[in-house]
Amino acid sequence: MTAGKKVTHSKAFKSHILTKKASKRKRNLGRKAVVSRADRKAVKSMLPYEF
Repeated sequence: MTAGKKVTHSKAFKSHILTKKASKRKRNLGRKAVVSRADRKAVKSMLPYEF
């Protein structure tokens, strides 16, 4: 969660086969991302407490 109550998630595709991926791509995959607008309602319903 961010200070503005936005839900964040980790990005996929950073667990294996990292040799062919560029350093810039791997670096950006390590950052958090905000959950998309379409998935927001579903993700918030899965959280253990309400926001």
